[in-house]
Amino acid sequence: MYNYQGYGMRKKKSWPFLLVTFLIAVTGSYFVQTYLTVITSGEEVKRLSNEVQYSNFQVVEERKLTDVVEDVMQSVVGISMLKANEESIFDISLTEKWGLGTGVIVSEDGYILTNQHLARSANTRLIVNLENGETAQGKVIWCDENVDLAVVKIDKKNLVPAKIGNSDNLKIGEEVLAIGNPLGVEFQRTTTKGIVSGLNRTLQFEENGNTVLMEDLIQTDASINTGNSGGPLINLSGEVVGINTVKITSAEGMGFAVPIDIVLPILNKIENGKKIKEAKLGMFVYDKEIVKYTKSNKNIEKGLYVTDVSKLGAADKAGIRKGDVLISVDGVELDKVTDLRRYIYEKEVGDTVSFIINRNNRIENLKVDLK
Repeated sequence: MYNYQGYGMRKKKSWPFLLVTFLIAVTGSYFVQTYLTVITSGEEVKRLSNEVQYSNFQVVEERKLTDVVEDVMQSVVGISMLKANEESIFDISLTEKWGLGTGVIVSEDGYILTNQHLARSANTRLIVNLENGETAQGKVIWCDENVDLAVVKIDKKNLVPAKIGNSDNLKIGEEVLAIGNPLGVEFQRTTTKGIVSGLNRTLQFEENGNTVLMEDLIQTDASINTGNSGGPLINLSGEVVGINTVKITSAEGMGFAVPIDIVLPILNKIENGKKIKEAKLGMFVYDKEIVKYTKSNKNIEKGLYVTDVSKLGAADKAGIRKGDVLISVDGVELDKVTDLRRYIYEKEVGDTVSFIINRNNRIENLKVDLK
């Protein structure tokens, strides 16, 4: 079992999967490709990190799309991964630049939102390329691999943060724009246009021997390709409504973004100057739409099904067990995994939350001290 400390979705499991390819984009004159095979119902899924995109702009009733893009563009950054050569770890000139993705500035003092799969890797440093040509070294200060999001901090002031929208208000058919860095610096900040094709989508695939389940995704036909990882999906008001993360490669126009609302509690902490330290539950859960497809053969009417509990984690110490159904937390009803995730993001290490659970048709109240 994958050792996740939160309430996530990654486990070593044998499911019917679709073949997925993970490409890490490479800057410079050559490419290094890391292939990640993912199998799910015969289709291919690909993390986003490098390819060319084009777009046509049309005039919106009140505002030109070109104006929208111009406003957002100054908040979009390139993120290069630098992996140090073991024989020359102290010499930056001898490091190998092996990946380029995208991020979006969310605060004036250097906080950047991007994908976790781009920003988080052992022995890896990040170089952030700003719109004005300046560069800065980045440090990952928060990440959650279960939603593929990370926050990177650079030592810069007076930056222009992007406007943050509300992904819960998105409608199918609504027009959106995707901005990213396909194929390296030569095509940085490429913009494409499309619509919201679907909401609350779920993808499951295998990554490094672990099952990855991503829920509540925004589906769009805006062209997003490798290199777009971590780039913003914006509405026609120029507000970020999602972070582009993955695409299905066996079909045209099937890209996916993580809804921005999931990470709003983290962004609020940044805005209020609070230290970001993730409070952890230590359990794995599925919602009612997913659990019926698992080997558990459960069919729950409401709540979140606990599929596993980390030994000696917060949930384990509180008495939560595999097979329990979480009905609510502190009076907040739980319908989707993101409901729980957003609520716990608001909490601090050491806080106590109260769960109403259904255990074998018996209702119990359990208090969990977050670690």
